[in-house]
Amino acid sequence: MSLITHPNARELTKSVRATVLVFKDPRSQELLSRIERLAPSEANTLIIGETGTGKELVARHIHQLSRRGREPFVAVNCGAFAETLVESELFGHEKGAFTGATSNKAGWFEAANGGTLFLDEIGDLPLNMQVKLLRVLQEREVVRLGSRTPIPINVRLVAATNVNLADAVVAGHFREDLFYRLHVATIRLPPLRERPGDILPLAEFFIEEHCRRLGYERASLSPDAERKLLAHSWPGNIRELENAIHHALLVCRYQVVAPADLHLVDMRPQGAAQVYATQANAPAALAAPPNLESALLALFEQNVPNLYEHIEETVFRAAYRYCHGNQLQTGRLLNISRNIVRARLEKIGELSKA
Repeated sequence: MSLITHPNARELTKSVRATVLVFKDPRSQELLSRIERLAPSEANTLIIGETGTGKELVARHIHQLSRRGREPFVAVNCGAFAETLVESELFGHEKGAFTGATSNKAGWFEAANGGTLFLDEIGDLPLNMQVKLLRVLQEREVVRLGSRTPIPINVRLVAATNVNLADAVVAGHFREDLFYRLHVATIRLPPLRERPGDILPLAEFFIEEHCRRLGYERASLSPDAERKLLAHSWPGNIRELENAIHHALLVCRYQVVAPADLHLVDMRPQGAAQVYATQANAPAALAAPPNLESALLALFEQNVPNLYEHIEETVFRAAYRYCHGNQLQTGRLLNISRNIVRARLEKIGELSKA
């Protein structure tokens, strides 16, 4: 079993990021092999994965395995800054460039010079900043806000997103040219529910780590607690698992974690849990509704015009109504961002009926 931990894991106990990755599940071992093959290259890399799957950890590992490993690694969350400050944060500014700019300041690209810049949640980057980012990647230079002098930079860019950027391009929220510039080397981090072989090793790691932090004797999982962990869908992935173990250690008795000690919340729309549980235990051929293929075949026979658009519109309408008009739950159900859901619903005129 391979293990990757965040270098400052003990300082991130209240963070929303994952602090450790294990690679025991066969799918995870294939992922680690892909990371190790891509890391030595200089290619821009796009990491795709749900919140809490460990995207920053993978980005750090890529950096450490590259020839830039001894140079700076700078991590930036694109959604953490006000839109008016994004340009200054990324590219820097000169004194007097705007109110409050009392001195010259280097941006994150300059700070990462020679090393790796990790842009998390790049799908949240405003469109006008996407244009400027594309230019920086093409020209290999930045121009600080308030300056006309280009500054050469030598940075490898690793970006991450929890949304489907191809859908964001279609919805008009992400530039197609930037998408292809980033989409040179792609790594998809499967959610925890798709790599069940990692769940218990992660849980054991968190038990040992939090027992040490809390000054407790080493605890263990009961067999029923292990089954409960394996049956959960983990919408919050690794970070949710760590929080669940931390809570369980605070309330368990006799150093044994029982099922009742695990406070697990299923964020999926009502009814989806039963569908997931059925599909998770079914053969792949039985995982989809048995009448879906026959319905599609019937549509093919009718030679319906614009068939793909018709099917897509039907899926969005059905999902939106299933979630009782809740855009956030619709996005979770379809595994896409709320912005894309809203754009599609506006396009098909569904919002006007809400």
